[in-house]
Amino acid sequence: MLRLGRREFAAHEPVVMAIVNRTPDSFYDRGATFRDEPALARVEQAVAEGAAIIDVGGVKAGPGDEVSAEEEARRTVGFVAEVRRRFPDVVISVDTWRHEVGEAVCEAGADVLNDAWGGVDPKLAEVAARYGAGLVCTHAGGAQPRTRPHRVAYEDVMADILERTLGLAERALALGVPRESVLIDPGHDFGKNTRHSLEATRRLGEMVATGWPVLVSLSNKDFVGETLDRPVKERLLGTLATTAVSAWLGARVYRVHEVAETRQVLDMVATIAGHREPAVARRGLA
Repeated sequence: MLRLGRREFAAHEPVVMAIVNRTPDSFYDRGATFRDEPALARVEQAVAEGAAIIDVGGVKAGPGDEVSAEEEARRTVGFVAEVRRRFPDVVISVDTWRHEVGEAVCEAGADVLNDAWGGVDPKLAEVAARYGAGLVCTHAGGAQPRTRPHRVAYEDVMADILERTLGLAERALALGVPRESVLIDPGHDFGKNTRHSLEATRRLGEMVATGWPVLVSLSNKDFVGETLDRPVKERLLGTLATTAVSAWLGARVYRVHEVAETRQVLDMVATIAGHREPAVARRGLA
């Protein structure tokens, strides 16, 4: 059972998490949803296309202008409250590593705290426990927020991923975060080079075997771009291929920019695996 906000998701139900960046300098959309109305339109479209979770971010992952906790909260808190008002049943996640921001967005109605920087602020998990919110426990290899990896090395990258994410998940559980609301994320690109992210994908089944639901954030990332030598706007096919592999290996939640395309890939894989019926099955029966 995976329970996030008001929603419960069945064991073989793939879940789409749509990205809504409240930043002027996002690597993908360059600020297209920085203002409220375009961002709310993005939420409406994502929900219509099959997203169950909206992931709101107020600071871009990569290096750039400094964004204080106060500014991050200004970009996210009011927006979370408005999304909660307009879409009462959607699961709202906020991508933050700061407990101050986590506290504010949970007060505004957020259901999940997406900690993409691997517990760098240990108080964030305490906030999730206090509010009964979900928590994403991500592997970042010990990297500091908004830094890029440089000559990073692992003796065994999946062993490190498991050690760190399972440690974060068990700590969250001990603090009181509901067991059914904790996810683990291999952290593609975070504290990793391209070969590390590819190996993490190839060995994703090892994370699934732990019993914790696995979230993957693959969408248009650098490891896809480097693998295929494609710029950001030409990484969709590589992203969808990686999504299909991850789905076959058992990932549960997919953090994405392109919702409709991802939904089709996940439905196709689920149907091949026998977890979903075809939408239409007339061929050879008429």
